[in-house]
Amino acid sequence: MQRTLSDVTYSDDEQALAGMAKALSHPVRVKILRLLAGESCCFTGELTEVIPMAQSTISQHLKALLDSGLIQGEIDPPKVKYCINRQNWERAERLFGFFFSEGCKERCNC
Repeated sequence: MQRTLSDVTYSDDEQALAGMAKALSHPVRVKILRLLAGESCCFTGELTEVIPMAQSTISQHLKALLDSGLIQGEIDPPKVKYCINRQNWERAERLFGFFFSEGCKERCNC
């Protein structure tokens, strides 16, 4: 069953924004991002010492953040370090800023 008459296409910015929004959709991920954003350099400690959750749960959240591009990580057992991906962080700021301000103000009539 076809629901639309034509294929829907999305710009790179729309896809990136949706991926970042999905990554931000859980409060633990927001907490992790705030922690990493507050670091002067990469975080190399155990996140379980800061966020009282199982390592496997934190790893799942880190994977979502890595997949979105908001953070970057370097795994060199036994050490793992995570940092904000500054380039993508700035892109997220620009995309969300445009989405919530200029991008919708012109079209919202309610």
